[in-house]
Amino acid sequence: MAVGVFDSGLGGLTVLDAVSRRLPDVPFVYFGDNAHAPYGVRTSDDIFNLTCAATERLWDEGCDLVILACNTASAAALKRMQETWVPADKRVLGVFVPLIEALTERQWGDNSPPREVAVKHVALFATPATVASRAFQRELAFRAIGVDVEAQPCGGVVDAIEQGDEILAEALVRSHVEALKRRMPHPQAAVLGCTHYPLMERVFQEALGEEVKVFSQANLVAESLADYLQRRPEFLGSGRETKFLTTGDPRSVSDKATQFLRRRITFQAA
Repeated sequence: MAVGVFDSGLGGLTVLDAVSRRLPDVPFVYFGDNAHAPYGVRTSDDIFNLTCAATERLWDEGCDLVILACNTASAAALKRMQETWVPADKRVLGVFVPLIEALTERQWGDNSPPREVAVKHVALFATPATVASRAFQRELAFRAIGVDVEAQPCGGVVDAIEQGDEILAEALVRSHVEALKRRMPHPQAAVLGCTHYPLMERVFQEALGEEVKVFSQANLVAESLADYLQRRPEFLGSGRETKFLTTGDPRSVSDKATQFLRRRITFQAA
């Protein structure tokens, strides 16, 4: 009954931690493509091919349902995967929709026409590939009208986090927030559109100011997944064992994952 969780590197561990706490009886198989991280500077074809390969590996582990806990993959590859590649007996879901539903105060599956919402000025912080895809704006437009989105590509942040350089990551976050605020001085809400960024949520909040509501994905995805599995238990899959897989060096990735989650995480070679 394992569920697969995929990310280009370590950021998806923020989602894994939340879904594990929300669904303690469900085993999860985490796949980090650390050898090819970061995805945010890759072409859409590269991202598609790498994400498909990782998804197939998770299917081999008995995960009929795979969560792309990677905004870049969700933005650049998911729609194409669902339309052209995913077989009928499998499911691949992304992390954008639960976030947008929370932002627009919609319930899951509410397909009514887009309407006015309270938040009018939204700052989006994401990887260059996610920003270029405009996937966030496209999904938002299905649900809300009259929302001004200012997107800031946050180059370098994922690399710094993956390398364990928190000082550099903090400096880059503050620089990117300053750059965005020059274009949108008073955002009402900020979306952390990369699953690495919750590791820097405190820094984003400090740089933005306490009056800005910061939306982070992990807990929203956890609630959405619990709801999905309650309605579609057939996609729990045949896997029984929780494990962590990486295309990178298992020892190095394990040490960094342990540092991030503050509990021992042991990765195996994928």
